[in-house]
Amino acid sequence: MRTITIYFLLLFVSFLSQDLSAQEEQFERKIEVLQNLKDKIVTQEKEALKEEVEKINEQLKNEDITAEQAKVLKEEAAKKHALNIENKIAIVDNKIALLKRNEDDVIAIEKTEYSDDDGMFKIDVNGERVVSINSKDWKREIKYDRRTYLDPVIAVGFNNTIIDGQSLEDSPYKLGGSRFLEFGWAWRTRVFKNSNALRLSYGVSFQFNGLKPKNNQYFVVDNGETELQEFEFDLRKSKFRMDNLVFPIHFEFGPSKFSKTDKRIRYSIRNQFRLGIGGYGGFNIGSRQKLKYKNEEGRNVKDKLKGGYDTSSFVYGLSAYVGFDGIQLYAKYDLNPIFRNAAVEQRNISLGVRFDLD
Repeated sequence: MRTITIYFLLLFVSFLSQDLSAQEEQFERKIEVLQNLKDKIVTQEKEALKEEVEKINEQLKNEDITAEQAKVLKEEAAKKHALNIENKIAIVDNKIALLKRNEDDVIAIEKTEYSDDDGMFKIDVNGERVVSINSKDWKREIKYDRRTYLDPVIAVGFNNTIIDGQSLEDSPYKLGGSRFLEFGWAWRTRVFKNSNALRLSYGVSFQFNGLKPKNNQYFVVDNGETELQEFEFDLRKSKFRMDNLVFPIHFEFGPSKFSKTDKRIRYSIRNQFRLGIGGYGGFNIGSRQKLKYKNEEGRNVKDKLKGGYDTSSFVYGLSAYVGFDGIQLYAKYDLNPIFRNAAVEQRNISLGVRFDLD
């Protein structure tokens, strides 16, 4: 449990570091928010005009005003809301121009009223907070052509084995109950200078491959060989897990969206198709077996047995993923046998979903 806690702490730290790299993409998002805000302004003013006209019609119906007065009031209301739209959109356009002109710089527009010296500044449009920036934040230099990105990666799914002379249907492990979890970090580097059609993805990951034997069986090392045997009591749970530290590498293919400004060029793969083909190599850092059953006295027993199963020290295999944006179908296959000394060789195979948390 302590080891897994450390792994998740490392992953959490990675998420924090990703927040810094995400600042660059926040610029485009702020522009998009402001662009959408212009449509919202038009809609709100039209609704306000509609309500005002309804009130004028109600006054006319109640004979509080004449038809001529109602006509004048409607014209004045229409003119007022048209000017409101024009002026508010002009404000938003100025904000957009300001953001673009000061891209990657700290923008200090108006100090917040809640604190005097906290260094916080804001842009509020129509009562809605659009930009909030801390002037005390350090400013990092933005590379003109950024070719490498770092993303946390998580994959989950089903796990099983390929056994010589058997199909998956004859597997001694539960198809639905055997699962895997993988998480780590992946660097993605553009291979060609003027094209992002091919990227090299490489990194480090922790793999947790689980197997749940069928038919009340568990793993036993007998005369130096690891094999499945029937347990003496009725097992409520039998699970075997292998923990690996691996270094994946993939060639990634797919289109991207090109953008260019005076300060930078970027190739974005957001909302784009991706295909990755490659493999991995690394080390087995632990193996364990968990058994739950009732003993002959009827007492619930939980056995956690660590190590000693003669698993392969080195792991290596093939892997691939295909999907859209940050969600892909993911498959991996170990070329090394799970156990070094076994009557029949077994190789781990996994199929699931991978998430690139960029």
